[in-house]
Amino acid sequence: MDAELYTAPDTRTENRRDVVYRRVKTQLLVGDFALNQRLGEERLAAALEVSRTPVREALQRLAAEGLVERHPEGGFRPAVPDVQRIRELYEVRRSLELSALRRPSEFGQVHDRSVLEPLRDDWRAMASTEPTPDPEFVLHDESFHLRLAEAAGNATLVDMLSQVNERIRVVRTTDFLTSTRITRTVAQHLGIAEALLSEDLRSAELRFVNHLSESMAVVEERVMRALARMATGPTPGGRPL
Repeated sequence: MDAELYTAPDTRTENRRDVVYRRVKTQLLVGDFALNQRLGEERLAAALEVSRTPVREALQRLAAEGLVERHPEGGFRPAVPDVQRIRELYEVRRSLELSALRRPSEFGQVHDRSVLEPLRDDWRAMASTEPTPDPEFVLHDESFHLRLAEAAGNATLVDMLSQVNERIRVVRTTDFLTSTRITRTVAQHLGIAEALLSEDLRSAELRFVNHLSESMAVVEERVMRALARMATGPTPGGRPL
């Protein structure tokens, strides 16, 4: 497991339900549960030293996100990602975002600076703080890409991109389990925004393509690693529940 990998905050400083949710979610993302393993409330509660209520609520939230599914014997089990489907959705996302980047120039226009400038400023502020590894960072990442598309002036395209993002969100959370990945993502986002503000479309496109390719490679590698762990069982010294 990565040395920097996200670990849940202490229950003394965060709502117990959220701590349980984030802990189980991270273990699912890194493959700490075996394929078809029944995630029993009682066993999970005992391992986490909490009551069954926050465990039940966490599993329901994770089911809504697509990280767990119903087990034939009752309760839940880890959901197995469809790697080919993930690749196809990334391909659609790439096409949509490149279309958004190119759209203004095709109509003799530029991206909306009233959208881009606040976007750049928000991510500059993010770059000035030490990041904390957190799978929920995916929501900030999605927001950046949606606002970037919004600056191109096609609301329908933004809506379609939002739908694709929702469908790959589950696996994309694996891209933000280390502070290094978050720091790199912030820097890449800033580079794209600043290139557009400088009206350097070629640089913006190249930066975006490299950014998306790198993100997809990280996500695919971590998904495959998680699937391998699920197939063989957690390694000695891991955190099985």
